[in-house]
Amino acid sequence: MKRLVALAILLFLLFAPLAGYPVYFKEQYYRLYHLHYIQYPDDTIENIYWLELARDADFCNPLYALARIPDQRHWEKYRYLMNMHIELKLIEQHLYLGAKFDKQVAYFYNAPWKRENLESLAIAETAYRAALAYWNTARDWALKAEAIRWLELPEVQNWADDAFRIAGGELDYAHIIGRQLERLARVRADFEAMDANSY
Repeated sequence: MKRLVALAILLFLLFAPLAGYPVYFKEQYYRLYHLHYIQYPDDTIENIYWLELARDADFCNPLYALARIPDQRHWEKYRYLMNMHIELKLIEQHLYLGAKFDKQVAYFYNAPWKRENLESLAIAETAYRAALAYWNTARDWALKAEAIRWLELPEVQNWADDAFRIAGGELDYAHIIGRQLERLARVRADFEAMDANSY
């Protein structure tokens, strides 16, 4: 009898569902995104993964939204703001990733590692260009949200503030990323100009 009970417990433990819940909706994936104290590249890539899944997922029922939704117009604004916010976070995470590989200045004493630095700059440029790809979509969502700016969603006021800054031209990631890419091209040119006499 004891063997039968032990076998039943063992089978239960082997086939019992894991303590978790299924993730289906945009808000659930967004909650999996989080900032780390030290932003290692793997942490940033993990965040990009969760945000990409959130970007493609459906919205949950308005009862479970991240803000109180009293009517359809508020629901519309909430969706615009949420989509814009996810796009902005994707830009931010790609910029974090690029910054980890970006050499701000080509110092003469880095000449022995010229090839490695050029490879690192190529990774940074790829990350910056990936960030730039999200900007137009983020701006489009911000402009849609600003078209109904009189509606307030206090729980996500910071998202509405970002939409206001984007619509007013105060926040322009195309300009910010463009400057980063120009600086990166100058640093790359400095590294490429290095030779055996540079060090």
